[in-house]
Amino acid sequence: MASPMANLTRATLTRNPHHKRNGLKSYVHALKKYNIGPTIDGPYVMVNKVHQQGKFSKKVGGKAHVQGHILAKKDATTGQTGDVPATDVDSNAEYLAEVGIGTPVQTLNLDFDTGSADLWVFSTELPASEQSSGTTKHTIFDPSKSSTWKATSGSTWNISYGDGSTASGDVGTDNLTVGGLVVKNQAIELAKTLSSSFASGPGDGLLGLAWGSINTVTPTPVATPVENMITQDDITQGNELFTAYLGSTTEDSFYTFGYIDQTASGGVTPSYAKVDNSQGFWMFDSTSASINGKTIARTGNTSIADTGTTLCLIDDTTLKAIYDAIPGATLNSQQQGYVFPTSTATADLPTVEFAVGDTLFQVNKENFAFQDLGDGTYYGGIQSRGDQNFDIYGDVFLRSVYAVFDQGNTQFGCIQRESTTSGSSGSTTTGSGATPAAAPAAGEGESHKKHHHHHHKF
Repeated sequence: MASPMANLTRATLTRNPHHKRNGLKSYVHALKKYNIGPTIDGPYVMVNKVHQQGKFSKKVGGKAHVQGHILAKKDATTGQTGDVPATDVDSNAEYLAEVGIGTPVQTLNLDFDTGSADLWVFSTELPASEQSSGTTKHTIFDPSKSSTWKATSGSTWNISYGDGSTASGDVGTDNLTVGGLVVKNQAIELAKTLSSSFASGPGDGLLGLAWGSINTVTPTPVATPVENMITQDDITQGNELFTAYLGSTTEDSFYTFGYIDQTASGGVTPSYAKVDNSQGFWMFDSTSASINGKTIARTGNTSIADTGTTLCLIDDTTLKAIYDAIPGATLNSQQQGYVFPTSTATADLPTVEFAVGDTLFQVNKENFAFQDLGDGTYYGGIQSRGDQNFDIYGDVFLRSVYAVFDQGNTQFGCIQRESTTSGSSGSTTTGSGATPAAAPAAGEGESHKKHHHHHHKF
């Protein structure tokens, strides 16, 4: 078939303009998404929870059963633990991907998430009260208005968190229009029920770009958009990949399917790490870090690249070493994490690098201060991964690189981006060079066992 490269374009990644950063709420979102038990003191703790059999329980006989490893919130005065309220979780994605679904196209803004593998949307099957939530006006996909929609009989999907918040519904197929491509017969998961923490986000659903093994559709999991692009030859062999450029504004944020944007790469070849996708994630070795040029060995350490996690979460030992290098940084138990003085000059922050495979990449210094807490301190963008056994390089890390998710070759690549702050240049320890700080104008494109987790991601 003719090369489709000429059609491929940057796809819009909207920086959500209403997003107000809240470090602790972003942290709680990650704790829930990955079922993490905190190891740093604060209001959130893991508990064993006893459940009575209820209306929706599959347990019979009315016996209570213990469900382990549930996130709970401590009452500040009594110390008693209770459920985590939905208002404590930031479901407010910072980056939303613009996609078209159906014929004629209905345009939706979806949470762009490489840490999950479901493509679900707000739909006309939701109760009217849930089709708009509070101040958020959602675009609701209406399958009855699409001539190419086909329902998939008997298929359902269900994403659930350990604390009981869920999203679920049924499934069909339709055309997905994204980045100059039309992907035919893409499975679209229609939301029929959404608990409040799912409904409160600004997006119209979620575009999961992890590996298909963790898709939640039953009885048969469905192919992800990238898997379909590959099998349908929408993208060429050797270019079975997508890329993400997370910028500080919508103008300099984009993603691509099927090509690496040569303008954004500055002609530099990405440094790749082999991906272990056995758990469905974009997971790779990250066995060293560097603070102000001093290497920290992290034998056997792995990390995942997750656009759907805001913060960068790492092991407590490396974390402490980073904040020890910032004068006045402290652990704040109300915030359950590290804070540092707002009086710190950006140029005086440590040079921190994390390995992706064999190459170190710097977290540019302007990404360290995540939220001004209003008490003379910033909530740090790098925090604890708790009892999780791998790091999560979320948006705080990804904003410093041009990221390449190479599905065809099972590898993840990065190109260092230059800092936007003087006194903090890109990594000098790598051969990967640096690209301009703001995304340049679009250039020519170039060419296991399912559900083995005890949680689902979204």
